[in-house]
Amino acid sequence: MILVTFLWSIAGVVTRQLEAARSFEVTFWRSAFNALALLALLSWLRGPAQIVRAIRDGGRIVWFSGLCWAAMYTSFMVALTLTTVANVLVTMALGPLITALLARLALGHRLPARTWGAIGVAGAGIAWMYGQQLSGDTRHVLGTLVALAVPVSAAVNWTLLQSRRDDRSTDMLPAVLIGATLSALATLPLAMPFQASAHDLGLLALLGSVQLAVPCLIAVALSRVLPAAEMSLLGLLEVIFGVTWAWLGAGESPDMAVLVGGLLVLAALAGNEWLGMRRRVFA
Repeated sequence: MILVTFLWSIAGVVTRQLEAARSFEVTFWRSAFNALALLALLSWLRGPAQIVRAIRDGGRIVWFSGLCWAAMYTSFMVALTLTTVANVLVTMALGPLITALLARLALGHRLPARTWGAIGVAGAGIAWMYGQQLSGDTRHVLGTLVALAVPVSAAVNWTLLQSRRDDRSTDMLPAVLIGATLSALATLPLAMPFQASAHDLGLLALLGSVQLAVPCLIAVALSRVLPAAEMSLLGLLEVIFGVTWAWLGAGESPDMAVLVGGLLVLAALAGNEWLGMRRRVFA
């Protein structure tokens, strides 16, 4: 899972090295290369016939999960073109808390007091970020709002996987391929006319395969092995890795509002997950 977050975290700094590709074209090429890489990897892991069978027999749950993946892929890259890497990553870090709330509503999971406290602290952190940005460039606010679609989609997807965790008959790996394909198809009309250089296409191929296809498949497999709390806590490393990459590789240092708000969000999430794991250990 540490490797997964490390690979995910390179998206921001690589995107900042693009020469001509912008917004929806960036999203299209990354999703297209992601779909091609996933098709190759799943053909190797499962075989072409098994992929077709899994998509055909998976039913609505596989396609709904695919829609969630598509929303995450698309929103993430569009948000990166509107605001800073730090803003996007801190907003995405709300995923575990949104998941906890959704699991409470959809699955009846009870939320302990520590989680309600974490929700309050993290909410204050995000409110601080928004409050400081409202007086500045409105593109940052729009970018943060677009980025919010990532943790919401992830929460829906994770809750869906949790509801079918004991169902070994449904292969959820092809849902990642469905998501990449839907994202590419949805953004293709908006990506025209293409402006990406050969340099850009090389970087976007790197994002589609190494930054996205490989870690997403690993993450889906790990969801059946690692407890949700551990995955959420280790997933926070993406924020640390990503902000550091953007600072060192693109000269994009986070401002004070993002640092304060981000620290509140990370402290709330880390504290909540650590207390949860500590309670299980000593129970």
